[in-house]
Amino acid sequence: MASLLQQELAAVLQRDLPHLFGGGMAPSISMVKVTPDLGQARVYLSLLLGNDANERIEIVRDNAREIRHALAKRIRKTARVVPELVFFHDDSAAYAAHMDQVLGTLDIPAPPQEDAPENDDKPARPRLFN
Repeated sequence: MASLLQQELAAVLQRDLPHLFGGGMAPSISMVKVTPDLGQARVYLSLLLGNDANERIEIVRDNAREIRHALAKRIRKTARVVPELVFFHDDSAAYAAHMDQVLGTLDIPAPPQEDAPENDDKPARPRLFN
C-alpha cells in the first residue's frame, strides 16, 4: 500500500495539482509509511531545489484535503480506503550533503609506511591493500 501511495501521490503532485507550486518544481516523495489499519499515511517530501522548504511544506499541508481527494480519484479501483495524509519534510539529502562537506574538510593524515623486514631470510609478505 505504501508503494502504491508513493507512486500515485507523486503523479498527483506533478500532473494533477502542479498549480499548488506556482509553476515551480513539485516536491518528490521519498517515503510513505502507512499505519497497520490504513487510517493514516505519513508522507515524507524531499525538496531538493530552493530555500523555501518550509513554505512549500506548508502549501502541501494546507492543501492536504485537495491532494487526498485527487489521490482517491486515482486509486479508487485499487484501494478501498484512502488514508489520511500527514506530510513531513525529509531533509536526509541535505543532511547527507552537509556531512559530505564536513568529512571533506577533515585533515586525515596518511597511514605510516611499513618498515623493511628485519630478517632478510624470509621474503616479505605481499600487501593486499594500499
